[in-house]
Amino acid sequence: MPLILASTSPRRRELLALLGVPFDVKVPSFEERLEADRTAIEQVMSFAQGKAQSVARQEPEAIVLGSDTVIELDRDVLGKPADLVEARAMLRRLAARDHYVHTAVALACSARAIDVVALSTSIVRMKPFDERVHECYLATGESLGKAGAYSIQGEGAGLIDSIDGDFTTVVGLPIRLVAQLLTQAGVRVPVDLDELYVVKPYANWTRFSV
Repeated sequence: MPLILASTSPRRRELLALLGVPFDVKVPSFEERLEADRTAIEQVMSFAQGKAQSVARQEPEAIVLGSDTVIELDRDVLGKPADLVEARAMLRRLAARDHYVHTAVALACSARAIDVVALSTSIVRMKPFDERVHECYLATGESLGKAGAYSIQGEGAGLIDSIDGDFTTVVGLPIRLVAQLLTQAGVRVPVDLDELYVVKPYANWTRFSV
């Protein structure tokens, strides 16, 4: 039974490939809309399910993997900045504080009536605000298109003091959780996860102890 990743994210493609499971990629026909009356966790789990289900309806015989990531600070959901002004404001707000990174993973298969969703959360502690460092980072353009205006696998790692949790959750696809869900769905994962988490074969992973 084929596996399909319902995502436009190159980072999720790269992380899923680490598990050694063959898969195809399809763009989900799902529109993300933040709702003020829903918690960050409710939002992210709903988005992951929506992505997976939108592709599963088109590919009923496939197992479809959907995922979504949100950043939570003071119970607010921080999405992708619209421009550098908003990115600068987000980074100022995050500086010298802890925030939650929630990544939800959903599996859907119409033919086998699979519809599951699970959550992985990591806590990220940012370094104190440094105007020169932050302006240099903003100048890279990396903030745009990234939830919370930073990328842990890119230059944004320099803004981070530490993480408590799974590094791959912060990147956008918690591969240990993904492997667990795939195994439960009958998909063989050939990679030794313990060894993978020792080697940490992804950009900036070795910079963080977890």
